[in-house]
Amino acid sequence: MSLSARIGGRARTPEAAPPLDDAPERGPVSVTTERYRTAGLQAGDNVTEVRLRIQRRLADELGPSLYSANAAAEDLEDRVRHTLTELIAREETPLAGADKARIIREVTDDVLGHGPIESLLRDPSVSEVMVNGHDHVWVERYGRLERADVEFDDEAHLRRIIDRICSRVGRRVDEASPMVDARLPDGSRVNAVVAPIALDGSSLTIRKFSVSPLTVDDLIRFGTLTRRTADFLDACVRGRRNIVVSGGTGSGKTTMLNILSGFIPHDERIVTIEDAAELQLRQEHVVRMESRPINSEGRGLIAIRDLVRNALRMRPDRIVVGEVRDAAALDMLQAMNTGHDGSLTTLHANAPRDAVSRMETMVLMGGLELPVRAIRDQIASAVDLIIQVSRLKDGTRRITHISEVVGMEAEVVSLQDLFLYDFKSAKGGLKPTGIRPRFTDDMTVYQVTLPPSLFAAGPR
Repeated sequence: MSLSARIGGRARTPEAAPPLDDAPERGPVSVTTERYRTAGLQAGDNVTEVRLRIQRRLADELGPSLYSANAAAEDLEDRVRHTLTELIAREETPLAGADKARIIREVTDDVLGHGPIESLLRDPSVSEVMVNGHDHVWVERYGRLERADVEFDDEAHLRRIIDRICSRVGRRVDEASPMVDARLPDGSRVNAVVAPIALDGSSLTIRKFSVSPLTVDDLIRFGTLTRRTADFLDACVRGRRNIVVSGGTGSGKTTMLNILSGFIPHDERIVTIEDAAELQLRQEHVVRMESRPINSEGRGLIAIRDLVRNALRMRPDRIVVGEVRDAAALDMLQAMNTGHDGSLTTLHANAPRDAVSRMETMVLMGGLELPVRAIRDQIASAVDLIIQVSRLKDGTRRITHISEVVGMEAEVVSLQDLFLYDFKSAKGGLKPTGIRPRFTDDMTVYQVTLPPSLFAAGPR
């Protein structure tokens, strides 16, 4: 591997060259070629040694100012770069210009940023960074996982980066509290797991925050949904239907919730509730709230359920909950049933029917002795539409079901599919089933109509 192919950390151990007998077409390896190869490896070791030595000297010269909360980011970066330039100029080891630039970049990333993964976080094609121990870094690009060609020096190096990330957002991670879920200042979502529960080295997962959120036209272009279904969902949001977005991890639930939230009229008051603020609403009248975990003293917890209850006192026209995963589901259903029509939320499930079962389970997690029939009645009367999003094997994200909750049949919540993804056809895509939703007439109160052509078979 060339020196320029790796950014930050130490290079992976190069594979041994194959025996000459295995590659006769390449010809014999000359003594000069072997000398250059050995010199290249030695140069890589020298650069790494110089980088570590200069980084120690930088810490000695700048000291506590590197970690001062009062220092402006731009001023501190200028000081670090200026000091690095002086240290490299005093360095006795001969270095090429490219190696000097590389050392400055790597040390700056390590001291001020996120170390070896800083370049990945700057890469717009990377949507998620996953560190599985100090020498295994993976990224997601365009929905596919691939190994990144960067590494941390060792476990201690990775822990320093994790500790820095946590300290900047007011969280801590150690043996007493080995898991942390936080949000970076730019909105990226971070999860870190350390020993003793991380058996093969600390784990760090960063889901990058999109500065430019995807629009409905983007999703149509990607094939996630069609123009017909986009028009239908737009009408459902304006017609104040209660919608649940269901899907697995990384399937695009939050992106879909962003799209749906964008259809809310600008003259309505919106209250958003999230574990980690990821929604990017463009409306003016928006109140954003974020849950809070317990502090180091075991106090200060503010759960999603507390925020949903409080939102009911804030005169919302719409309540948008980033995700329900516990007893907050009961409060969300009650909000939908008590005059807060048009509410939106997401949950984890593999199919619309599973989403209904999961809502039942989450309500029961509240510890209330509610009959299952009563819970199902709540779901049937509260939820109008379930949108199922999935990440397919090729990495693409698709809406696979748009299902209406039509009520109760005996002891079962009844669903009917309005749109289904066609996996059998060569063209595939989300296609109407020909069934019109039963809530069509209810939407006329909000001056929203659904033309029959939305549900007719054929391209549109």
